[in-house]
Amino acid sequence: MRPTVGTEPSYGQEDGTVVLGAHEWAALDLVTRGLLDRAGDRVDDPEWVARARHTWEDAPAEVRRRIREFRRHSGPDGALVLRGLPVGAPNLPPTPMAKGSVQRVPSLPAATLLLFAAGLGDPAAFAAEKSGALVQDVVPVPGQEKVQGNVGSVELTFHTENAFHPHRPDHVLLLCLRSDHEGVAELRTSCVRRLLPLLTQGTREALTRPEYVTDAPPSFGPADQGTAHAVLTGDPEDPDLRFDEAATRAVTDAGRVALAELSEVAHTTYTGVLLHPGDLAIVDNRVTLHGRSAFTPRYDGRDRWLQRTFAFSDLRRSRDHRPGDGTVLVK
Repeated sequence: MRPTVGTEPSYGQEDGTVVLGAHEWAALDLVTRGLLDRAGDRVDDPEWVARARHTWEDAPAEVRRRIREFRRHSGPDGALVLRGLPVGAPNLPPTPMAKGSVQRVPSLPAATLLLFAAGLGDPAAFAAEKSGALVQDVVPVPGQEKVQGNVGSVELTFHTENAFHPHRPDHVLLLCLRSDHEGVAELRTSCVRRLLPLLTQGTREALTRPEYVTDAPPSFGPADQGTAHAVLTGDPEDPDLRFDEAATRAVTDAGRVALAELSEVAHTTYTGVLLHPGDLAIVDNRVTLHGRSAFTPRYDGRDRWLQRTFAFSDLRRSRDHRPGDGTVLVK
């Protein structure tokens, strides 16, 4: 049986779930609304991004401590779920249904995402993805049901976010604004710290060799396609993981066997969590794959709605990809 995060969570529990107590919720709500009150016209306004960075210091100390510890070491599951964050759920508009939908106008959920992204590092986005917006909608889109991406509603296979790119996000933040109708769509995560002991020695060795290619989505163009890389890099006992089940392929027979075993183990050891309005899931993209179970959208304005932001622990590493030291990577 796969583990499930947060069946009966309590504040500060070591199972990867944090439920805010009344005091912390009220304090964080005050801080987030204060940040929203000082927003300009755009979520992506550099001044508002900078203000979020400064405002993070006003967040409750226990919340900041938990994020700081997670950033330093994301634990055996490489994911964290904070429950009960302020998102203004009763006043939400209908769930968007357009491909490429993003959040450009400041809102309470956007303020929440930018605040936590600042706690983890710096928010940034990719120009070729969702028009480079910092806060992006993850919603089902009519006619896109079978797409392996954030617009689909079939099972989303395990992947490192933007696995093809030399500057992948360090953390993926997913804030739930609205659950799916049946309450069955679960976020699935599979951490290398759980996977590694279950892989054969031959597979572990094969995954450390640069014998794999991950294709970029068509929107990114051909620039980064075809570059061979390893799936496991760094410390052999606690490696980084770079893999997209739908886009990574091996160029050797041994590599193909290794990828098949990695996929099989990921699908039998993952952690599943149902996200409810106000839940923020943070995935350590360096060591943890994530995906999603299938669900059935109704396209009635009440479908599942997450908003997403990427956080980079060291934004300077991508300086040559960000004109003007901005928050958008252009290649």
